[in-house]
Amino acid sequence: MKLTDPVSELPYVGQTYATRLKKLEIETVKDLLYHFPFRYQDFSHPSKIKDLWIGQDVSLTADILNVTSLRTKTGKFLTKALIGDETGETEAIWFNQPYLSRTLREENRVGLAGKVDSFNGRPTLISPEFEIIKGQATLHTSGLVPVYPETARLSSKWLRSRVKPLLLNAGSLAEDSLPKSLREKYQFPPLGEALQKIHFPKSQMEAAKARQRFAFEELFIFNLRALARKKKWQEQQTPVKIEREKFAKELGKFKKNLPFDLTRTQERVLAEVFADLEKEVPMNRLLEGDVGAGKTVVAAAAAYLVYLNGARSVLMAPTEVLADQHYRTLKELLSPYGVRIALHTGTKKEKEGDEFDLWVGTHALFYKKGDFGKVGLVVIDEQHRFGVRQRAQLFKKAQTGKVPHILTLTATPIPRTLALAVYGDLDLSILDELPPGRTPVKTYVVPPHKRENGYRWLGEKVKKTGGQAFVICPLIEQSETESLKQVKAATAVFQNLKEFLPRLKIDLLHGRLKSTEKEKIIQNFREGTTQILVSTPIVEVGIDVPNATVVMIEGAERFGLASLHQLRGRVGRGEKESFCFLLTESEDPKALERLKALEKEQSGFALAELDLALRGPGEISGTAQHGLSELKVADVTDQHLLKEARDAAQNHFAEKC
Repeated sequence: MKLTDPVSELPYVGQTYATRLKKLEIETVKDLLYHFPFRYQDFSHPSKIKDLWIGQDVSLTADILNVTSLRTKTGKFLTKALIGDETGETEAIWFNQPYLSRTLREENRVGLAGKVDSFNGRPTLISPEFEIIKGQATLHTSGLVPVYPETARLSSKWLRSRVKPLLLNAGSLAEDSLPKSLREKYQFPPLGEALQKIHFPKSQMEAAKARQRFAFEELFIFNLRALARKKKWQEQQTPVKIEREKFAKELGKFKKNLPFDLTRTQERVLAEVFADLEKEVPMNRLLEGDVGAGKTVVAAAAAYLVYLNGARSVLMAPTEVLADQHYRTLKELLSPYGVRIALHTGTKKEKEGDEFDLWVGTHALFYKKGDFGKVGLVVIDEQHRFGVRQRAQLFKKAQTGKVPHILTLTATPIPRTLALAVYGDLDLSILDELPPGRTPVKTYVVPPHKRENGYRWLGEKVKKTGGQAFVICPLIEQSETESLKQVKAATAVFQNLKEFLPRLKIDLLHGRLKSTEKEKIIQNFREGTTQILVSTPIVEVGIDVPNATVVMIEGAERFGLASLHQLRGRVGRGEKESFCFLLTESEDPKALERLKALEKEQSGFALAELDLALRGPGEISGTAQHGLSELKVADVTDQHLLKEARDAAQNHFAEKC
């Protein structure tokens, strides 16, 4: 047998169970062995019948003295077994399992584990786990019993029975992924022993050590893959040589004429990007920045330097809204210097044959007829929204056997240690300083009984100050495309607000509208014709309206902190005092604790750290697409383990290369 063999070939599995296992992402023998318990039932201290008391979880060994089956007054089928040990007798009962009268026989010796409750006035085991003892060690009713992630008609008991036989030869089925030197350094058990101890440990300490080994192994392999990708990338060459000193005067003029002064962080990041652009090896850099930290101006300066060197650039955004915002910003920044900019989306396309220096667009860029000519730079905004194949498709249009420089932008702050693990093949730049003049957004959590007061305040605020407001409806389903439920929720809130604030101009925006309708609605809001914009999270990025001073977020508990921070970033872009109201129906203390964090904290990076600790990496947009979903054991909040595994991988990779 090999680890790569289909799980259907295992004894007592077959195609029916293989189909069920697939729902747990178990398709091979290795998948089954690496389907680890998430907890253990502790039956390591067996009880005697005389010591049973109601409410207790127990395990014990007893003899079957008698088995009867009957129907209760309510129609349930009841199987009752009289059991005894040297200290006394009691009963165990099971409901609606008539086959047990054929399985349990008098004089069988059984192991039982479960809860003691009162039945007919005496302590009784209700629906306990059981196994008939035939000389071998018990698997389900004594010691630390593993409990696995399950699915319909696939219990932990069944999984234990399939995993246990596999462990006899597990160590010889595959080479250990962890080098012997690392196992010795960290005192990790070898593979076969570690598998035995994580599935069927003799103590919690033994299980913890095995789990630590597999967590380290996951991160170690994860980092090795990233290093291999980075090495392969560094073997590429750029299609154009970029010089900076030659155009120092033009770059100086560009920075001097900006409508704002660059922050020290922007200057540092620009220096890192320019240094990369001058190399023959293509840049592969992630620019991570908080909401409003000025990532676009860095991309604009990079595109301008590429233009000065006679090459073109392409910027790809995940939505038309965001692509349109980038187009407006870049045109304002670069058109005065002769840079010709095109917008290419599903609904807006430039005439074929026209020459442009910078293409801005969405997925539609993949399907543009012809290529882009000599491209020196590709900027990808919110990379996680695009698949690997889509990005490769874009590169094909942007190269002739060579790879352009790649600059990836993300407005989702990710803790540095996690970013290094997730994006190990990319160089990392962080913009963690906001431009001067940005005022903190006052944030408040609003309980249900204050919703009407909140809407009343909103109406008065908009009338009094002449400002504008967003009302965001919750992300009800996690999905790549906007769900119909979201649209219904937004429509309901829109109708309620129109009735509640009849004198204000209110509009509704969601992803199911035609592009021309969306464009008109956004334009009306930008121009101030619309005072309140009710929207689904389509506005999370891409709409920059300095006159917007209030954002209300319905169902705020449904969002991750990173998304809430992004939505809050839609306001506070001008000099006016701005507000964010988090409306929630939840009374869950943990959910309220998360939301209250936004009242105190303005830094996206600090909030990302908190969200990671409270909710895990899946809540940080984009991490799943970069492989963290394959980490079944590793805790990515464990910064020490992240660093240890990363350092070990770097040393091992250097030795092998």
